[in-house]
Amino acid sequence: MTAPGSTAPGSTAPGSTAPGSTAPVPSIEFEAVSFSYPDGTRALSNVGLAIGPGESVAIVGQNGSGKSTLVRHLNGLLRPTAGRVLLDGRDVRPIHVARLAGLVGLAFQNPDRQLFAGRVSAEAAFGPRNLGIRGQELDERVRAALEDVGLAAEAATTPYDLGYSSRKLLALASVLAMRTPILVLDEPTTGQDARGVARVREVVARAAGEGRTLIAISHDMRFVAESFRRVVVMREGRVVLDGAPDVVFAETAWGDLRASYLEPPLPAVAGARLGLGSTPTDAAFVAALAAGGAPRAGRGRGRGRGCGGGRGQLADRGPGCGGGRGPLADRGQ
Repeated sequence: MTAPGSTAPGSTAPGSTAPGSTAPVPSIEFEAVSFSYPDGTRALSNVGLAIGPGESVAIVGQNGSGKSTLVRHLNGLLRPTAGRVLLDGRDVRPIHVARLAGLVGLAFQNPDRQLFAGRVSAEAAFGPRNLGIRGQELDERVRAALEDVGLAAEAATTPYDLGYSSRKLLALASVLAMRTPILVLDEPTTGQDARGVARVREVVARAAGEGRTLIAISHDMRFVAESFRRVVVMREGRVVLDGAPDVVFAETAWGDLRASYLEPPLPAVAGARLGLGSTPTDAAFVAALAAGGAPRAGRGRGRGRGCGGGRGQLADRGPGCGGGRGPLADRGQ
């Protein structure tokens, strides 16, 4: 776990600027943050979380655990009922949403809540245009963002003539074109085929390599384990686990996962049974099987499938399992 004020391995030094961005990469701190919706639903309870500049962090948990609510505090869409959200030590409460938009780019879980322009290129241009970008630089940003998500050939297409997975990628492109130092992705792989997931992985890897801060909410545990250096598990509006994937998915943490109505990912279960650890590689599995590796007795039997369907996803045992098959309810995630 990264201590407040520290720089995690692979992260960006405080105050430095990510390539392509004009703003320094700020540190993030949620300081005893609580939030309740107007109807009284308590979505966050005393959340304390620090994210260093340039860190890549995945936030996982059952539907309704507070994930989406938490990240919407970063760009001012929501304001804490109690506590503070700090960027480089500065409380964001008095900062206008328009100014925060230049620091934090958020791709919504449901693209239809984000898209509105008449053409794909106009959609991708909207964000940077509102940040004051014009002319050749604006055209270059739009072109690069659409190429990154594989939609360059659809520049003149009406967004709602695209399929759901392509609209998700367009929403991502519209945020990429802004080149914000912090990039937040809400369920970016939901509804994507293998090619779409691969594009999202490439986007995440490129942004991380540029020193941007990456935060993703996801039910896709393979994506989480392979693309992020840190995993935060939420339950009932609180952070209950926080660490590297091999720590969060270790057998010793399975009790905390199951108490959160989550199951450990299948590779972690299989890895424990074969003595390979919680994040085994495909090569390690092949080598163990070739060597005649046998399951360890009494370990992890019958508990690793759930909604993951045996594909390594973190299965949700409670109501509203995401399963990666479509948009999830926004409130309270």
